[in-house]
Amino acid sequence: MAHGMNLRVNGQTRQVSLDDPDTPLLYVLRDDLGLHGPRFGCGLGQCGACTVHIDGQAVRSCITPVSSLDGDPDIVTLEGLGSPEEPHPVQAAFIAEQAAQCGYCINGMIMQSAAFLKENRKPDAAAIREALANNLCRCGTHLRIVRAVQRASESL
Repeated sequence: MAHGMNLRVNGQTRQVSLDDPDTPLLYVLRDDLGLHGPRFGCGLGQCGACTVHIDGQAVRSCITPVSSLDGDPDIVTLEGLGSPEEPHPVQAAFIAEQAAQCGYCINGMIMQSAAFLKENRKPDAAAIREALANNLCRCGTHLRIVRAVQRASESL
């Protein structure tokens, strides 16, 4: 039996119908709401490709059951962080530093970085590496990613 639920995503309340309330948020965002910023990487919360913000905190959506979203939390995906016309400072910095190679990890890197920079406005390279240690990039653009986060911190 389908279960209806409202989710506030990127500033809009959206109605979703779930066959299983324990469906991971990632699947609802991608399959039901058509948002493709968060990506399926590992399905275990280990790689970070699926990272979204829930009430400002970076969360792995692949291991977050929709049923756990009590209290009408504010969910923000990469699409809601900024726009092509007005990118978030982290998005703009990643573009300026050409921090993406294949681009698969970039959703998680950007979302994790944006949440991190809310807490630490002027991090050094070591703090950035530590904050992003659980986000995997197989292309090896780590130095560009660190430079992008440093650039973003200067514009915040």
